[in-house]
Amino acid sequence: MSNINDKIRQIAKETEPELIRIRRELHQYPELGIDLPKTHEIISRELHKIPGLKIREHVAGGYGLIAELKGKKEHGKNVLLRADIDALPLEEKVESTYKSRHDGRMHACGHDGHATWLIGAAKILAQLTDEFGGCPENRARFTKLVVEEVRKQVGPMFPIFVRISADELMEGGNTLEDTLELLSYFQEEVDAFDVSAGLNGSLQFQIDANYLKDGWRSYMAKAVREKYNKPCVTMGNIRDPRVADDILERGDADIIGMGRGLIADPHWVKKVATGHEDDIRKCISCNIGCAGNRIGVNRPIRCTVNPTVNSGFDYKKKKVNKPCNVVVIGGGTAGLEAACTAAEVGCTTFLFEKNDHLGGLAVEISKIPDKKRLRDFPDYLVHRASKLTNLFIFKGQEATLPLIKALHPNIIVNSTGSNPLLPPIKGLHDHIDKEGSKVASITGMINHLADYPEDCTGKKVVVVGGGAVGLDVVEYFAPKGAQVSIVEMMPQIGKDLDPVSKCGTNTLMREHNVNQMTETALCEVKADAFTVKANGEEKDLPFDYGFVCLGMRANAPVLDEIREAFADTNVEIINIGDSVRARRIIDGVQEGHNILNVLADHEYL
Repeated sequence: MSNINDKIRQIAKETEPELIRIRRELHQYPELGIDLPKTHEIISRELHKIPGLKIREHVAGGYGLIAELKGKKEHGKNVLLRADIDALPLEEKVESTYKSRHDGRMHACGHDGHATWLIGAAKILAQLTDEFGGCPENRARFTKLVVEEVRKQVGPMFPIFVRISADELMEGGNTLEDTLELLSYFQEEVDAFDVSAGLNGSLQFQIDANYLKDGWRSYMAKAVREKYNKPCVTMGNIRDPRVADDILERGDADIIGMGRGLIADPHWVKKVATGHEDDIRKCISCNIGCAGNRIGVNRPIRCTVNPTVNSGFDYKKKKVNKPCNVVVIGGGTAGLEAACTAAEVGCTTFLFEKNDHLGGLAVEISKIPDKKRLRDFPDYLVHRASKLTNLFIFKGQEATLPLIKALHPNIIVNSTGSNPLLPPIKGLHDHIDKEGSKVASITGMINHLADYPEDCTGKKVVVVGGGAVGLDVVEYFAPKGAQVSIVEMMPQIGKDLDPVSKCGTNTLMREHNVNQMTETALCEVKADAFTVKANGEEKDLPFDYGFVCLGMRANAPVLDEIREAFADTNVEIINIGDSVRARRIIDGVQEGHNILNVLADHEYL
């Protein structure tokens, strides 16, 4: 092994000046998101200098690269080394000869370094192909060398944690049994294992999808812990303190890891320690604001349930400087957030909800079994509201104009949500959600969940609409054995999904042979078939259950009347959430929290 170490150090030393040059060049040309032509050009040029690489270009959005290095062994599993290559929308202030040449962009998170290191690793590995492939010992060698060098640098008293993907949960990837064997070759210098799962190709397990059970990965940590008697970290949809306690008490792991849960509620641990578990704002594992923003579109991190993730909770220290009456119409998640926020800074706040329960569409969608985690958010908002003595909630009450006027509002917030979009397609209004009909909207499906058989083998299900709502239906029926087809007018199904949901959805549709019909339009709705058109030809798609999920449409039945009634007053009227246009929960909640800006603009704060 020492000979290999010496060889690696020698190659690394020889290539160091070249790698510094590459990194500095990359640093000068930062590019955002997946629009990375210059970055691709530089990386491609350098990879092509390395003998033995099979290079695929213009993948993963157009500017990704894959370089394959074949070892000299006949058999062996693939080992993946990856690097991010995008930059951030920030201005570089530090002067240097290699400062960013693009105003408002810089490599602030080190991806220029990541790309360079990966090129350096390729240069080294290309000269060591006989040492790192085939048998488990060779496959573990790279990690072993890294760990040994780290130990040499930090000394014997510094703890070394190694994060592993214990089960890669995809075809051809390492299984838990594979990993347990590989760890034997480098575990000696490791003090603790951080036991994760998944790869980019199984991202729904790496960044846990919302349908995965609380603490579902802990069995992997337990297996590592029992075999090597090392402290282990586990994570994976651990939102409830009782779940964390159970994992620790069972001895599955020694440490609970949490990332997204602390984005949703940075005070999670403090609330548990002080006996305020009911106040926890639980992550719902939607992966929209965190993974979706950061990985999907390279924007600052956000959170669906925590609109203060970037601003903090200091707003609660502020109080209005004069009386302010706020009337909120609609008790969905956006309306509840607006009402709670206004009340928390001292406004006398009234909320009207025409239904007998709060939470809006989030409560309805959470009735789908795989979406049940979503219910945690409206439950949190209701609990938060219950603690505010200056917030008055009226359920089962229409917000009529005389009632609103009687409260002498200074600010009126309209948050009346949305309804299913039902365009004037032949036969659609005759059949959808009618008594005894086989055709339903998403709300119709939810209202009849108890009527669908658990085993749908042989049943034909056709879903029109390839957005998030339509895919909710697919994800419900496909695992039940139904023959599912999904129809989408656009070229792509699930276009706006976050990366985690998209990966999980694509895997599910592939595993259950879902018939995906893109660039296909709905022409007519019949009692037991949809007439669709693709490539200029029409055909019928018969079904046992048919669903039309063409999205949602803004619903603001009283807004115009309110605006007219208060037109000549100083009353501020704002429209938020789906009553503006149908969007995700994250958008409405943020707009609800932004009532603070309205208060500040009118000099209440």
